[in-house]
Amino acid sequence: MAGIDLEIEAGEFFTMLGPSGSGKTTTLRMIAGFEDPSSGTIELAGEDVSGVPPYERAVNTVFQDYALFPHLTVAENVAYGLKVAKVDKAERRKRGEEALEMVRLPGYADRKPGELSGGQRQRVALARAIVNRPRVLLLDEPLGALDLKLREQMQVELKSIQGDVGITFVYVTHDQDEALTMSDRIAVFSDGRIEQVSPPVELYEHPANEFVAGFVGVSNLIERDGETLTIRPEKIELLEAGVPSEGLHSEPGRIAEIAYAGMVTRYTVDLDAGGTLQLVRQNVDSASPDAFPEQGKTVLVGWRPQHAATVGGKSTKEEVAP
Repeated sequence: MAGIDLEIEAGEFFTMLGPSGSGKTTTLRMIAGFEDPSSGTIELAGEDVSGVPPYERAVNTVFQDYALFPHLTVAENVAYGLKVAKVDKAERRKRGEEALEMVRLPGYADRKPGELSGGQRQRVALARAIVNRPRVLLLDEPLGALDLKLREQMQVELKSIQGDVGITFVYVTHDQDEALTMSDRIAVFSDGRIEQVSPPVELYEHPANEFVAGFVGVSNLIERDGETLTIRPEKIELLEAGVPSEGLHSEPGRIAEIAYAGMVTRYTVDLDAGGTLQLVRQNVDSASPDAFPEQGKTVLVGWRPQHAATVGGKSTKEEVAP
């Protein structure tokens, strides 16, 4: 890990995003107390907890595999931490029921984990983590085992639950769409560094460097007038030759590839001035393949100048303070 300087706001849904091996999970484990930093400090609500063991920190962790006890009921799983803490039975039941309400699982207390769907088991794991009322909830790729449709549903649910309980969520993922959907702010990790810390819109629209532009969503990088520009595919239009394109910067090129994807068609265009662009076109009026430009056809592409963001180098400096 390179030196990082990171501050997370109370009550924030904060995501650490990056490829495998970039340092995001290591950072999460240091916050949890499972690993010690080689230098520097970790503070929780202004208190240095660097030498404090995990069980004495006001944090809980939710993992991808849920780690539920199959022989216990949902209620017993949720209240297990309270039982270890010697909370009396009536209080355990009350707080367990409240936690299940928070994760939208009222009435599931007497079921066993084997009777639940993947999404429901994930919610039980979440209820078990919040029942102790931690200051910070750490989530390490918690949706990774779910299928795509359920995963998208749980993204919305998790964000809503976080708003209801008001606990700070620190979320680790390698999924860019997941991070953009759920987060208040995102830190992009690469090789033990933080490349950028920004709200989702700023991160997507104004990437700090080539790595962020390429990793967060699909982005086109082209060289023009000594500058590297990044342009998102949805910002680029296919234009008719000879038709005025007021307000657009336009360039000629040739369609190299076409991929029909239902809602949109994706085009790859080789530009005459150098470089390749990917763009998407909504399939609104096109009822048949004959309505699409053909592969190899010469076309004009255009974009508004404000949508071509100038990016810096391939990486930022090693320490980034948001």
